[in-house]
Amino acid sequence: MPITYDDAPTPALVWEPWLVVAKRMMIGLTGLALGGLAYAAGYEVRSYRLRRFEVPVLPPGSRPIRVLHVSDLHMTPNQQSKIEWVRGLAALEPDLVVNTGDNLAHSEAVSAVLYAFEPLLSRPGVFVFGSNDYYSPRPKNPAAYLLPTRGAARVHQPDLPWRDLRDGLTDAGWLDLTNARGDLTVADHRLSFAGVDDPHLGRDRYNAVAGPPVAGTDLAIGVTHAPYLRVLDAMAADGYRLLLAGHTHGGQLCVPGYGALVTNCDLDTDRVKGVSRHPADGGPDTAWMHVSAGLGTSPYTPVRFACPPEASLLKLVARP
Repeated sequence: MPITYDDAPTPALVWEPWLVVAKRMMIGLTGLALGGLAYAAGYEVRSYRLRRFEVPVLPPGSRPIRVLHVSDLHMTPNQQSKIEWVRGLAALEPDLVVNTGDNLAHSEAVSAVLYAFEPLLSRPGVFVFGSNDYYSPRPKNPAAYLLPTRGAARVHQPDLPWRDLRDGLTDAGWLDLTNARGDLTVADHRLSFAGVDDPHLGRDRYNAVAGPPVAGTDLAIGVTHAPYLRVLDAMAADGYRLLLAGHTHGGQLCVPGYGALVTNCDLDTDRVKGVSRHPADGGPDTAWMHVSAGLGTSPYTPVRFACPPEASLLKLVARP
């Protein structure tokens, strides 16, 4: 007759504590995820920041130029806090304003964008457009943002009033650099510009602006919405020593202590925002580049994590 022990542990008694621990861990992780989402959507996405950089690109002996770089507003008509924050940037008294596109996220947002920029429109400015100046944002799986970029070939016609926005900016005197070149005198410096339409949509036509800057230029600046390598390489090779772009949102959903997971283009994640060199390997003809993390998001993915919305004030100073 087999011997039995009444006090022998049963499987239920052995595994029940682990099930309790697992349940508690799942509850904790769920709470942490919900807390992170609430932070990303409720606070960080509206925690506008001004970043400051000093960039040595001017001829020796030059006095500094203050450049305000604004990008990716993704404006809707009711975003009053964003509108007022942008208007407040006029207190910085920049010598030049550069807008690298994706201003609109609603068909009725042109007046909101122009009102936001209104205190800055009396200053010299240049701009290019991005996909979200032409096309309305559309619902999609938020996780798709973390997948490799495929470009954004659109088959429908532009449906946002980009011409009204363009006319409002050009009527104020800002240069439209959509596949175009231009020149400005800013703070007694002669600046030459080359810009392209949005490379993310394949609308860039660099051949229309290719070639070295105008002789006698103090600084040549290349402007694009999306920092695709084909455009950056061409601009740097032609002698544009400051390259300005947006589009990346700084990665938008970043990992604290690690950084961006994606750039939404073919630029590497190490240079997803802020000031860096291009080409990255350096050399005497290497340009300086600033990529703005931008001020907004698509209304269908209104979250940022470890990547606050921003504008940047670049203090351009003399080279050593």
